[in-house]
Amino acid sequence: MFRDRADAGRRLAGKLLPLKGEEPVVLALPRGGVAVGLEVALALDAPLDLLLVRKIGAPGHPEFALGAVVDGVSPEIVLDEEVVAALGVPETYLRDTARRELEEIERRRGLYLRGRRPVDVRGRTAVVVDDGIATGSTVRVALLALDRSGAARRVLAAPVAPPDTAGRLRALCDEAVFLATPADFRAVGAYYDDFRQLEDGEVVAMLGRAIREPGRSGPDETGRRGRSPLRSEGRT
Repeated sequence: MFRDRADAGRRLAGKLLPLKGEEPVVLALPRGGVAVGLEVALALDAPLDLLLVRKIGAPGHPEFALGAVVDGVSPEIVLDEEVVAALGVPETYLRDTARRELEEIERRRGLYLRGRRPVDVRGRTAVVVDDGIATGSTVRVALLALDRSGAARRVLAAPVAPPDTAGRLRALCDEAVFLATPADFRAVGAYYDDFRQLEDGEVVAMLGRAIREPGRSGPDETGRRGRSPLRSEGRT
């Protein structure tokens, strides 16, 4: 049981400390994953960015996913090719739907990150963080997209997940870290004392804190951390 997302993030960060020397990038799934990802990013002295995923629904049945659009320096479209072919979904529909979802991703990036461009993960260790995983459908798409992005390593980190989901996701990344994989898994929120929904303003504040935290400067145009003037003077 975790007190809240910050508690889960600090405990998760303790398991991820060996990655600190790899100059990782922490990619949080909003909204709840940002509170966990913040603690991980601070512990690893890593830039914190969002990993925004938008579903591409089937024609007339938007709740049925054909794939998804995943944010990044070069946004990726991940499709279930077998389902697309079986349903005979037109290429124009996929293209137009992906464009609309990409526009929504850009809107959300503008809301949360004030237009800051995605951190480039090429050649980097990308650490995907969420506050918990149930079915793993969103995380699966995110990991597949990262495989195309040029990330050197893909690490998945979450406080809790069911054993079967954890097993499937381990096969899609280089390393997966879970604090708990209970056999009697219920809902993610059942493992938190405080699992209230985060407001947009809280997410914005957390992302800002990742940049402003004393002893750090924000990521430069490559997403790599610079050294803070305060630190260079030996002050904290």
